[in-house]
Amino acid sequence: MAYVTVGQENAQPINLYFEDHGTGQPVVLIHGFPLNGHSWERQEAALLDAGYRVITYDRRGFGASSQPSVGYEYDTLSADLEHLLAHLNLSDVILVGFSMGCGEVARYLGKFGSARIQKAVFAAPIAPYLLKTSENPEGVDGSVFEGIMDAIRADRPAFFKQFFQNFYNADVLKGTRVSDEVLQASWNVAVGSSARATLACVPAWLTDFRADVARIDVPTLIVHGDADRILPLEATGARLHQMIAGSELVVIKDGPHALGWTHAEELNAALLNFLKRA
Repeated sequence: MAYVTVGQENAQPINLYFEDHGTGQPVVLIHGFPLNGHSWERQEAALLDAGYRVITYDRRGFGASSQPSVGYEYDTLSADLEHLLAHLNLSDVILVGFSMGCGEVARYLGKFGSARIQKAVFAAPIAPYLLKTSENPEGVDGSVFEGIMDAIRADRPAFFKQFFQNFYNADVLKGTRVSDEVLQASWNVAVGSSARATLACVPAWLTDFRADVARIDVPTLIVHGDADRILPLEATGARLHQMIAGSELVVIKDGPHALGWTHAEELNAALLNFLKRA
């Protein structure tokens, strides 16, 4: 198992678990909440078969990474990503984020620039700005996130069970595009995450990425499902497309939030087509 140390808490190392497979141009996959790097398994297989080097890692607090009590805002999370890229001495990187992982992509490009990065992909993105305010009326009311935090505090395992129903649109897609076993496997990963990280990530979702997005200067692909119940297309992906000049938006019909599993063929086709372009 491979780790990179990204900091310390009480003199103990904070380590990120990562996997690095294949050869060719590096593609770094950044997972969503509350899963881990293995949630990219269908994309990793397609990318490896297409001749890319694929790096996945577990965000701090999740998967096999350390579970510190601090560092769940995007300045730290993007710095964690930079630690990994520097540790592997990567260049010409294609950054691919899903959901919360798109925040790392946006903040990384806003904070560290594109010296290492060739292209960026946002799948079901949390960017550009999720919170509804007087000058951001397209966002989601803050009471929604307060309710999420209350539910996590009250019964985290029960919260995850309900969350994944909407993550996969299980009432519509179970038995065709998602199985009970996938739902159970996702729940297993989620309950193994840090309880503190689970709660601390919710305020991070309300980060305003608009200044970061304005600094994006690499070719960008946005992929979003038109049936996303977690991060609706109109509030996130469609707005992000409007803000990034020259970006490409691919909308997957009937796609839920969990595109990487339920609509893997469609997502992989869009991803590989974008990556192959000069």
